[in-house]
Amino acid sequence: MSQSAAPALSNTDRNPGMPLRTDWFDQIAVNTQAAERRAATLTTRRTVKKEWQAAWLVNAIRCIDLTTLAGDDTEDRVRRLCAKAVRPLADHIMAGLGLEHLTTGAVCVYPTMVAAAVKAVAGTGIPVASVATGFPAGLMPLDLRLAEIRYAVDQGAEEIDIVITRAHVLDGNWAALYDEVAAMREACGAAHMKAILATGDLQTLRNVYKASMVAMQAGSDFIKTSTGKEGVNATLPVSLIMVRALRDYTDRTGDRVGFKPAGGMKTAKDAIAWQILMKEEMGNDWLRSDLFRLGASSMLGDIERQLERHITGRYAASSRHAIA
Repeated sequence: MSQSAAPALSNTDRNPGMPLRTDWFDQIAVNTQAAERRAATLTTRRTVKKEWQAAWLVNAIRCIDLTTLAGDDTEDRVRRLCAKAVRPLADHIMAGLGLEHLTTGAVCVYPTMVAAAVKAVAGTGIPVASVATGFPAGLMPLDLRLAEIRYAVDQGAEEIDIVITRAHVLDGNWAALYDEVAAMREACGAAHMKAILATGDLQTLRNVYKASMVAMQAGSDFIKTSTGKEGVNATLPVSLIMVRALRDYTDRTGDRVGFKPAGGMKTAKDAIAWQILMKEEMGNDWLRSDLFRLGASSMLGDIERQLERHITGRYAASSRHAIA
């Protein structure tokens, strides 16, 4: 198995954005049943077993944004999370896989926890991501949301996960959505920006496509499905539509934008399913952490259990792979 690390994000990878072009999506039509059928066949048409499954799971770890976004978060919990990000697998599993170095793609926390996370991962190369802009609802005045972005960046966050105003999508007010996201992108400065669309609140797949395109035109470096707090979070049909929008944007502009599903993904099987989606729709380049992230926490525990079974032939108790 390869020991090479996935490439880190760099400022040269930024999506520069462009002026709003509603003609790129005004007449878009989405066949919901076809999207659901395509999503349903993704994991049945391609299967991975044994050492190939282990390789896919290791790659998933490299792409995880290991996350804690709870109301009772403490600096101690964040430090434990960061320790898991630095050493996501037990030593005997690393040795069995022939790996010398492995980390998660990032850690993701609230703005007030950024400083603790930055200190905990110092020298490891793991970026700290922070949610901002009134996460998860985003229902705050824009100047306060922009101030929260600047605060998180000042604390050391290298990536910012913003939330959009869902009402702009539901009202079809694309100019307002574009201006909001562009202002957030400016406030991020050198930090990469992931635009959370909260797709479970957007009602239709057409709205998901349109919101994805506006967010990318406004300069989002990633588009992300969910906050994890909606009634419906990441699903394969929604992810398929977002990835198709991403592909259309890349084909038109030549600029590559990343994708991050988040919320509701808990198992190693989920990790493989979303990687298959990226491989089938975008190719191997989008199986790297600079273009693909998985927003998850409990998923890592199940991946570790599956990899231990691959190495030892038996499952360990879930408590042996606790995160925080």
